[in-house]
Amino acid sequence: MATIAVSGSTDINGFTPPDARVFDAPCIITVEQSSLHFHAHVEMPESVLMEPGDKVRVHGDPISIPFGSREVFERTATVTRAGPVKRVLTKVAAYFDLAELYEVSFNAGRIK
Repeated sequence: MATIAVSGSTDINGFTPPDARVFDAPCIITVEQSSLHFHAHVEMPESVLMEPGDKVRVHGDPISIPFGSREVFERTATVTRAGPVKRVLTKVAAYFDLAELYEVSFNAGRIK
């Protein structure tokens, strides 16, 4: 899981993210497909701090696992950092997307 780290710091795996806008980083993908769980999670090194608007593209062959199993894969991902304008626009868009979840109702009386 990604956690907050100081820019240029090295995580426990020895990965140091460059100051470049686009860079490659190792990642771990956990895929589970069962009657209880259906998910895929990508874990980046602790030293890679993801911020609003950043993009991650995982490289490699498509993953297909049989039903009832859970598998872990090591891959390489390309991280593209958002610029300042893209970062602000993403934050504003996220605020309005969150507002869509609100449901407001005006009733003349009390609901029984």
